[in-house]
Amino acid sequence: MGSAAVESLAANGCSVVMACRNRAKAEAVRADILSRVPAADIAVAALDLASLDSVRRFAESLGPEPVSALFNNAGVISKGYSLTVDGLENTFAVNYFGPWLLTRSLLDRFTPDAHIVNMVSLTCRYVRIDGKYLRPAATDFSQLGTYARAKRALLSFSLELARRCPQLRVNLADPGIVASDMIDLGHWYDPLADALFKPLCKTPKAGVQPALRALASEAGGKYFVGKGSKVIPARYIDPALDERLWAETARIILPGS
Repeated sequence: MGSAAVESLAANGCSVVMACRNRAKAEAVRADILSRVPAADIAVAALDLASLDSVRRFAESLGPEPVSALFNNAGVISKGYSLTVDGLENTFAVNYFGPWLLTRSLLDRFTPDAHIVNMVSLTCRYVRIDGKYLRPAATDFSQLGTYARAKRALLSFSLELARRCPQLRVNLADPGIVASDMIDLGHWYDPLADALFKPLCKTPKAGVQPALRALASEAGGKYFVGKGSKVIPARYIDPALDERLWAETARIILPGS
């Protein structure tokens, strides 16, 4: 979905920075896009959301130029429990802590009406989140459950960011179920799912359309899904929870703040 988003934005005249973990693969994607959109203004930069140091270095590498939009698209469904170099559970690091820190790191560089779009998931509706879930133990881990809680935490961050920075246009995008490598869960039945289930899923190009509409929207506080948008569902509205998660996250990854 990231490459589909980059191509669409570049084709519409946007200057885009592809922030990617694997720079070699990103350069290949950039070359492929340029073969179809020769005038595209696309830069590639290294960013590993599983490393807080990498997030900080990426934010610093952007220099003083203003940032008019941020699309937090990267995501992972970890196949097993593991900790990052920062001692964070990998799923939460990539889906939540990394985007949280990146967004916070760029607050001073956003234009007054910058667009922030965070990719969430339909799985959010099936889980609860609180501060104790931000650093799950091995016994708390499950592939889909941990992923859903990480995305639910990102949703909470989006709502609190919108309250604290009302000048920004903060929106959520839900791609639905997309036929990508991300849904390969490492089980014996994956080949069967590839044959029977993936053909029924959205293509990456279709899955990223809600996010592209969110990036172009003049409104904020919307949940983009399918072919339309709606207000944030009431089941997610809990300002007290959002404030607690913000404070707990800052305590974990911004010591001394």
